[in-house]
Amino acid sequence: MTIFSRIIAGEIPSYKIAENDEFYAFMDINPVNWGHTLVVPKKETDYIFDIEDDELGRMMIFAKRVAKAIKKAIPCRKVGVTVLGLEVPHAHIHLVPLQNEGDMDFRNKISNPDPEKMKTLAAAISAQFE
Repeated sequence: MTIFSRIIAGEIPSYKIAENDEFYAFMDINPVNWGHTLVVPKKETDYIFDIEDDELGRMMIFAKRVAKAIKKAIPCRKVGVTVLGLEVPHAHIHLVPLQNEGDMDFRNKISNPDPEKMKTLAAAISAQFE
């Protein structure tokens, strides 16, 4: 069982944004920018391109809804999207609020993000999720 599956199961706490029967969105605990959110399928699949086409389409639509909520909750020019997939063997999409392209630099993570700020941002994004 991956760490993401344990988060989805509630075994590990998370800053939950949204979920449905297939997908779960939560704040990244090592964010590159405030509001950095992960979207994961509830079904464990290591590589995003091993996900069946119809499920991958639904995952992107779910991620789009999360991105719209992020943009409403956090002042930003756009919400960047990337798939890296090397750090956890469970497919996931990164959504990052952007003012400029440097905001998507995964080498520059926020050190020791304040839990209260993370909780407040998660609630603000979740409130905008439609």
